[in-house]
Amino acid sequence: MKKIFAAAVALMSLNAMAGGNVDAGKAAAEKYNCASCHGKDFNRPIDPSYPKLAGQHQDYLEHALVSYQRGADGANGRGNAIMGAQAKALSKKDIQDIAAYLHSLPTSLVLRK
Repeated sequence: MKKIFAAAVALMSLNAMAGGNVDAGKAAAEKYNCASCHGKDFNRPIDPSYPKLAGQHQDYLEHALVSYQRGADGANGRGNAIMGAQAKALSKKDIQDIAAYLHSLPTSLVLRK
């Protein structure tokens, strides 16, 4: 029984690590100055064409940042000069952490199924 419990705890901690760290994500978002375009609370970007990031799905945010790293010429890449330059500087851990942080924020988005 103790072995099963220990294995479950180890598995949960691996999942938590893979999912990103909210506190580290907050620090990374501040370091890379994400709020300068996406707004102080990530609900009110400085330009209406910029996305609201607060509360977005974590896996979507991770995918989007990786796609910006790939650029328009990469497979499933996204072409945007500003975001491409910003995303290039991010490590995989930074991406996971930032996505976890943004996902954790209260949102003004209406999510529908």
